[in-house]
Amino acid sequence: MGKKRITSVGENQKKEKKPEEKKSVKEVTEKEQGKKGKIRRRKAAKGKVRGKKYQKTVTQLEKGKKYPLKEAVALLKKTSISRFEGKAEAHLVVKKVGLTAKVNFPYSTGKQKRIAIADDPEVVEKIKKGQIDFDVLLANPKTMPALLPYAKTLGPLGLMPNPKNGTLVENPQKAAEEMGKGAAIVRTEKKAPLIHLVFGQVSQAEKELQGNLQAVISGVGKENIKKIVICATMGPGINVAV
Repeated sequence: MGKKRITSVGENQKKEKKPEEKKSVKEVTEKEQGKKGKIRRRKAAKGKVRGKKYQKTVTQLEKGKKYPLKEAVALLKKTSISRFEGKAEAHLVVKKVGLTAKVNFPYSTGKQKRIAIADDPEVVEKIKKGQIDFDVLLANPKTMPALLPYAKTLGPLGLMPNPKNGTLVENPQKAAEEMGKGAAIVRTEKKAPLIHLVFGQVSQAEKELQGNLQAVISGVGKENIKKIVICATMGPGINVAV
């Protein structure tokens, strides 16, 4: 006779696997990521924290106040906290999307644009070879057919001549001269009534920045501006009374 297998009470119970308890997403995250997961959540809750230098600078501004143009420009220079050559920026909220305006800056904005005219066969030949050494391309409507084969090259770079931005004109030579003197075409974002532009360098004289900012207001038109805020590249926004 073979030996009988004696099964102790509770043996079957030990073999049975207990169903695993479902852990919450929070518990799994903390277990897998440890302290890092907790730190990330704490930082997200707090949001963006400005540096002490910036926070100290902001105290020089009165919340909600709209400053006269001259005072606003003086504050822009005073509140710039960058160690590098900062730019003087203007951000406008206008009444409608698609607004385009011509601004004639009386003083330098700090960047000289390289202008090319498509009427010149040499310019077209350079474009054909992929040699894009200009920031603005001007053209006469009659020369546009010669540029159409290169639309895929010029279009993504924002260089395709267009009547809306003043680069497709009857007299490209005259337009180039005006741009060389400080004329610029500004326009809103595609889907929002916002205009962003640089009107100078922080290191420029206050008189020059005042003149350039006034040119922006005149070019866009007071009647079209709902709000205008200026700031240095690294500095708080300053509301300007229009």
